[in-house]
Amino acid sequence: MAGRGTAEMAQLPALPERAARPAGDPGGQRSSRPAVGKLRLRPTIVVLFALMTMPVFFTIVALTYVSNDKIARANADVLIERFRNEAVDNIQAMFNPIKSLIRSAAMAGTQQPGFFADSRALKYLLSVLQHSDKLVSIYVGLEDGSFLQARQISPDTKVQNQLPPAGVKYAYRWIEPAGRSQPLDHYIFLDEEHSPIGKSEQPTTYDPRARMWYRQTVDEHKLIITDPEVFAALGLIGFTISAPIYTDGTITGVAAADITLDGLSHFLSERKISSGTLSYILDTEGGVLANSELTKTYANQDGEVTLQHITSLGNQLPAIAYSARPRDSDKPYVISSGGQDYVVSCTMLPVRLGKSWQLFTVTPMSDFTSGFERNNKLLFLWGLIAIGVEVLIIYFLSAMVSSPLERLAGSVAVIEHFDGEVVSPLHSRLAEISVLSKAIDTLGTTVQSFAAFVPVGLVRQLVNAERRPELGASSRFLTIFFSDLEAFSTLSERVPTQELMLQVTAYLEVVTKAIAAEAGTIDKFIGDGVMAFWGAPALLEDHAWHACVAALRIQRGMDVLNERWRSEERQPLRVRIGIHCDAVLVGNIGSPERMGYTLLGDGVNVAARLEGVNKEYGTLLCISHAVFKEAGERLCVRPIDDTTVKGRRSKVQIYELMGAFGAEPELEPDAAMLRLSRLTRLAYEGLVQEEYALALERYEAILAEFPDDPVARTMAKRVAAMAAAQPVVAQAAD
Repeated sequence: MAGRGTAEMAQLPALPERAARPAGDPGGQRSSRPAVGKLRLRPTIVVLFALMTMPVFFTIVALTYVSNDKIARANADVLIERFRNEAVDNIQAMFNPIKSLIRSAAMAGTQQPGFFADSRALKYLLSVLQHSDKLVSIYVGLEDGSFLQARQISPDTKVQNQLPPAGVKYAYRWIEPAGRSQPLDHYIFLDEEHSPIGKSEQPTTYDPRARMWYRQTVDEHKLIITDPEVFAALGLIGFTISAPIYTDGTITGVAAADITLDGLSHFLSERKISSGTLSYILDTEGGVLANSELTKTYANQDGEVTLQHITSLGNQLPAIAYSARPRDSDKPYVISSGGQDYVVSCTMLPVRLGKSWQLFTVTPMSDFTSGFERNNKLLFLWGLIAIGVEVLIIYFLSAMVSSPLERLAGSVAVIEHFDGEVVSPLHSRLAEISVLSKAIDTLGTTVQSFAAFVPVGLVRQLVNAERRPELGASSRFLTIFFSDLEAFSTLSERVPTQELMLQVTAYLEVVTKAIAAEAGTIDKFIGDGVMAFWGAPALLEDHAWHACVAALRIQRGMDVLNERWRSEERQPLRVRIGIHCDAVLVGNIGSPERMGYTLLGDGVNVAARLEGVNKEYGTLLCISHAVFKEAGERLCVRPIDDTTVKGRRSKVQIYELMGAFGAEPELEPDAAMLRLSRLTRLAYEGLVQEEYALALERYEAILAEFPDDPVARTMAKRVAAMAAAQPVVAQAAD
């Protein structure tokens, strides 16, 4: 011990009462590689189906919409053109019969001069009036100022400043020739059966020869349609159709009939392209003569008719449409207003009608496309429903492929990370999945069998590696562990083989679980012994600490087993453990055909020697000073001695591991252990300082308090021998 000095003792840190275990337990963690950015099979199948189906669906819908829109617009053009032609024909058809009636009446006066000079002609006029519901009155004015008229009567309209009798329907009216100072205006009121129900007469200044219809007919010598004017007798605004009556080639009178503007509006309202169509008859200046909305667009100002212009109506749509009309074409055109398209047509009525009027129509495009749009919406809706149903079907059908594959992927993950048992082979109707399942089951069995003989960490590394393993080793600072059963040879002679095998199996299970719990790697089983290490293949911080905690777990586990075995009257087993830290070679050793993952180096021999040293001192857990340097502040240890390792010149300072601070309650040292550790330290200090008498005294004091302590007993004997030899050594030195 002369080579030792106080400086060396100063390197030994003080033993703490308690130290906290670092946060985290790497021994209980498994590395995993999450599938970052990877797609799941089942959603992928559904998404791919949707991606393939949706474009086709939307393309079909778009093509259908475009096609239907073109068809609708083409139909709109056809319908508008047809309506325009039919409207022109209908307007002519409305006026032509009336023209014929007026011509007939004029012809009657021409063929029978004096026919209308008699009031009996009133019945004839009434019969003509009833030929058309568009007529409100028919009359004849003669060159002598006489006037005959058959007209419709409204019970609410005053005649000669008084209301007509109840039940009135028609009336005869005549004015005698102006031979007197003031002619009389006669009325006979008729009911629906043409029976007289009353009469009225009063002087009048009315002279048919002064009216526009009479003067214009005489001037033009033909049938005419007047511009809108006020009907004096009726108080209404409308048109007059009139024809001349000839006697010997001279115009002697005019036959005429009245049509109100309201009647023309009713005509437009009854004949539309569609329900949303707005129809107008305009004069050359754009004044509204009639409209399908049946709104009043005229006014009577002192007997003069004022028409409202199309651009000044309450509805802005016809104003916009009229303003946008092309000047050099009468073809339909399209405008947009309020987010909707409208088809507009502005057509001049034929010259043969006798008036320069325009037929103006505005029709929403939706009236033509609504049916197609409804079909498009139904197509879109049912298409989406069909796609949704197909997606659901694909989703559930994809489970036939994805679910087994996901379960197999889970099995592969279990194999890769050793997280549990591989699922049993799947029975799928798909042959490929069934074959794959059997292959994965075989792989799992193979890997599990492989892991039973090779360190799990190495197997995980090999599974995760992207290339084949190669020969080679690298130097790494590790913690090496050796364990062995005490007096196993003797036990094997006394204990039946089967019983001993069961006990050894239980012991090895305790060792294996404790090492695995602290992230250690079992290198090999050497008979009843175990070689393990920490810090490879995967790097591990505090590997010395984890090795010591695993050793303490093993001893506590063996205490539980031995207690059970004693109750079963079986022989208990004592496990001796040696732990050392050193830089060694670690890697694949062997040949390309057969290799093994193991350690090489002096550190392995030292760890194996420390396991055997326990026998000399009667201990069970022996660690080196290198381990103490790595994890001593969290360990409860006591110094034992320096020991010589075969093949090394220097000695190895050894400690007995007694407990760990902050690991778990059952591994904490109790008060007796702490006191024994302090007393042994004091005794060892005397030994280091070569004060053998003091050291002996202190070891004997330990035996006095702990009589069964094997370390104190062994060291007391050695120190006593050193103390006895010290004087001799001193004299020889003199």
